[in-house]
Amino acid sequence: MKLYPLFADLKGLPVLVVGGGAVAERKIEALLEAGAQVRVGAQQLSGNLLEWSAQERIAFIGDTFQPAWLDGVWLAIAATDDRTLNAQVAAAATERRIFANVVDDPGLSRFQVPAVVDRAPLTIAISTAGAAPVLARRVRETLESQLDHALGALVGLAQRYRVRIVQRWPELAARRVFYDWLHDGPVLSLLRNARAEEAEQLLVQALAAEDVVSASGSVLLVGAGPGDPGLLTLHALRALNRADVILYDRLVSDAVLALARRDAERVDVGKRCGGRHTQQAQIHQLLLQYVQAGRRVVRLKGGDPFVFGRGGEEMAFLQQHGIAYEVVPGITAAMACAAYAGIPLTHREHAQSVHLLTGHGKDSLDAMDWPALAQSHQTLVVYMGVATLELLTQRLLEHGRHPDTPFALIENGTLAQQRVVSGVLHELPVRAQAQGIHPPALLIIGEVAAMAHAHAWFGQQTTATSHTSLPTSTEAGAHA
Repeated sequence: MKLYPLFADLKGLPVLVVGGGAVAERKIEALLEAGAQVRVGAQQLSGNLLEWSAQERIAFIGDTFQPAWLDGVWLAIAATDDRTLNAQVAAAATERRIFANVVDDPGLSRFQVPAVVDRAPLTIAISTAGAAPVLARRVRETLESQLDHALGALVGLAQRYRVRIVQRWPELAARRVFYDWLHDGPVLSLLRNARAEEAEQLLVQALAAEDVVSASGSVLLVGAGPGDPGLLTLHALRALNRADVILYDRLVSDAVLALARRDAERVDVGKRCGGRHTQQAQIHQLLLQYVQAGRRVVRLKGGDPFVFGRGGEEMAFLQQHGIAYEVVPGITAAMACAAYAGIPLTHREHAQSVHLLTGHGKDSLDAMDWPALAQSHQTLVVYMGVATLELLTQRLLEHGRHPDTPFALIENGTLAQQRVVSGVLHELPVRAQAQGIHPPALLIIGEVAAMAHAHAWFGQQTTATSHTSLPTSTEAGAHA
């Protein structure tokens, strides 16, 4: 059955809903949002409907169904669990030429209530003609993840200036170019970043310009998360689908890159120990080159751009050169890898603070406050520390960290090949070498690391020594 799609303006119009339970409540809520005057016929109402009735948001008819309830209404919805009653409502509505919907019964319905993606005033409705509403909801979920939440504000802005836009560009081809700029250019970006006044000013300037505007280049600094594509944020996913060019790091997984726009140019700018190395200055020049060519660039970094990702340097470069940019945070490895290893970074009894450290080279280690880091009841998370495990362990032991402090070394965290090696601090370098740990790997040191063995839920089982156990509060205090 093919349905005729129709968007109805119900503002101020009476609509009847028969039924007073949870299903009816959902339908009534949507009708109220559309501005309808809702009459509810039922013998009993849910708690929320009783409250709405007391607030006079709905008109309650407390009785058994009477066809006269339909007098003067524009739409009717039957939302009871009694199919016979629902059929009576539908038949009475049809007799009066009133469109009626019977919830979960397309055979009795004259219209279907679709799954909706709401970016008001932009509204997208999805229908399967009542055949498979669950599939319609799945399609809705997909669209929700793809469509920018700022689109509603953009449509509202275009709506306010529609007459001036048509006057400025009476020819459809030129007007289409303007609308492409409105969507692809800086206006939508400003709206996304809660800068509505600047967005409107930019639109007004474009209306006064002599030439048809064209999209300019821009950069998004995007965190790709630790590797599992399911941990990518919605903003990051949308950025990947808008990108013309993607400059990505070594730690960005293939599964994440596979989510990008198919025709986007992909440029590997990863830094590899002992291998090919892209200088930071070269990355800056690539950003500048692509932006000057009018391309939308995504600078895609593993984890979060601002946690040992040099995102701050790239942001400063972009600002210095007047390049429009946005920052999309990512789930950093400290949080994600710890969670996937069953380790809480903080714990009421065992860890009251977290320190994020980089073990990349002796210079990084020399700059650290080792007496402070050697204290108990805190969690140390070390990025890029595989090559300096021996020196890091030595420094902590020298400054008083207890030799039996638990550690967990997480290799390829959040990926299918994740591996966790746990033990106690004094044996860390030996165990890492014996297990053949290679980058990328994240090191967690502290009392909470003992939970890795007992609470492992993802990837290969934790390899642990018999000494790795969570210390009691008394033992932890004695180690301080």
